[in-house]
Amino acid sequence: MLKTGIELEYRGQSALIILNRPDKKNAFDKEMWASLEQAVARLKKKLPRAVVITGAGDKAFSAGFDVSPDNPQVADLVEAVQKHNRRPVEALVRYIRETVDSLVCLPVPMIAAINGLAYGGGAELAARCDMRVMDPGAVICFSETRLGLMPDWGGGVALTRLLGRSKAADLILTARRVDAVEAFRIGLVNRISGPGKTLEESLELAETISQNGPFAVRAALEVVRRSSEIPLRDALELETLIASDLIASGECIHGITAFLSKREPEFPDTE
Repeated sequence: MLKTGIELEYRGQSALIILNRPDKKNAFDKEMWASLEQAVARLKKKLPRAVVITGAGDKAFSAGFDVSPDNPQVADLVEAVQKHNRRPVEALVRYIRETVDSLVCLPVPMIAAINGLAYGGGAELAARCDMRVMDPGAVICFSETRLGLMPDWGGGVALTRLLGRSKAADLILTARRVDAVEAFRIGLVNRISGPGKTLEESLELAETISQNGPFAVRAALEVVRRSSEIPLRDALELETLIASDLIASGECIHGITAFLSKREPEFPDTE
């Protein structure tokens, strides 16, 4: 276990991050951000083939930023606002977003196991993952505008690219609650798990991914992530270049040989 607030476990070839403040609905305070930085540093040293992120307990994935007075970051923000001092506000917003960046930009698939309410930054963190599995009783709510705020963990941008401008505007500007059925219907989540099975099914998904060529998964993921950010012609060229590098790496020899031998492939790690 790492410092209070985050647990990092390796499960076979995958890793599991648990947001562990169930008494605070797994909301992020100053200690939890520092703990997340430590977790990311550990993941970089021993990179798994996939990462699952979930919340401790069965009530919440994460309520986002802890706005309670006992969070020192809240006191700093209040002081800055009272003094009309924008600089420390931007510094904190940038720190939070860049810390989230450091996690979700790891070169392996990130899967959010939404086991309960995901509010505000918690919804943003889920949106920034590559895939989302949601408990049938869970709720997602981009709640910031209800507090006179807006998404600032990168989730507003991620949601727009995920759902399109109109649907993203609907969820962000109304700050309404979205249940699992609607989240699946509009493409906000990939799967609805069985009741209480969100983590189990997310780990199964991670394990399925981990059985495929790790270099191939990373290469394909890079194209998926970057292709929505660049023009079509550039995206097609990117795919050609990365696919060529992948084939030249020789990883496909393991897969093709196993296929021709009618057995399951065993791919070595990329590191």
